Amino acid sequence: MTPYITAEMVEPHLDWMRLTDAFLEGHKGAKAELGDQFLHRGDDTLLSRAAWIDGMGIAVKSVSVMPGNPAEGRPSVQGAMVLFDDATGVVDAVIDSALVTKWKTAGDSLLGARLLARKDSERLLIVGAGAVAESLMQAYRALFPEIQIAIWGRNAARAEALADTTGAELCADLEAGVRAADIISTATMAKEPVISGAWLREGQHLDLIGAFTADMREVDDVALLRARIFVDNRETTLAHIGELKIPLAAGVIAQKDVLGDYYDLAGGAAGRTGAEDITLLKNGGGAHLDLMTGRMILAAWKRAAASG
Repeated sequence: MTPYITAEMVEPHLDWMRLTDAFLEGHKGAKAELGDQFLHRGDDTLLSRAAWIDGMGIAVKSVSVMPGNPAEGRPSVQGAMVLFDDATGVVDAVIDSALVTKWKTAGDSLLGARLLARKDSERLLIVGAGAVAESLMQAYRALFPEIQIAIWGRNAARAEALADTTGAELCADLEAGVRAADIISTATMAKEPVISGAWLREGQHLDLIGAFTADMREVDDVALLRARIFVDNRETTLAHIGELKIPLAAGVIAQKDVLGDYYDLAGGAAGRTGAEDITLLKNGGGAHLDLMTGRMILAAWKRAAASG
């Protein structure tokens, strides 16, 4: 019987560093074929994202976004991902989309830090106090077990509550928090930059997660001009996400200023070239990463089932 895999069934058996290993290995193979589809009914949306990687298989993740649900006590986003066998097209598993998205999103950023951040990074600032922030803390602690974490959010009460439950520090002054951090991870819904490039210092790593539409940005032009810029995938970021689409269209940066994506880095392209570099990774979170995450989740579920 085809399994339907939920967080309760498998999450205790998942490992953040193993996921980054899977991402690296996945980017050494065939490039993914990708496709997105949006359907709308007023404010309601159905989003389907598909990826096919030769030798790995097919994934289709579909989520419904119903903004009116919370008023009736239901989550606004719900969905599932279907994994298909590469050779036969047989359905291998159905996985809860929230589980896939949580691990894919934070794992994407973790790989960026693994490849680009200084190995002696001691302090992480998370900008944003939503659901992504807590998974980022879990992920970064897997790579930097002793890292000090601070959190800043526009909603101070939410940020304080998250700090209390996770053991993170509460950051009250965003500029001071950015200046003190070795890694700045942004997970906001901002349409105007919240991070100023003037606040940055040599050696930092910027992990940009929040912007996912053509009109969203989290850092200003100065930050881009000061940084060595990388993306998780050129195809899913440059023409679609405002973080880079807007400054590219304005001529602030050029295509050549985006120095690589994970395919390039997995193939040996230079990332950080010295301790003084400011590095920047735009986490776009394409469906190919959903597929790689889904395969890791299915493998963990099979190991757990086999061990009883």
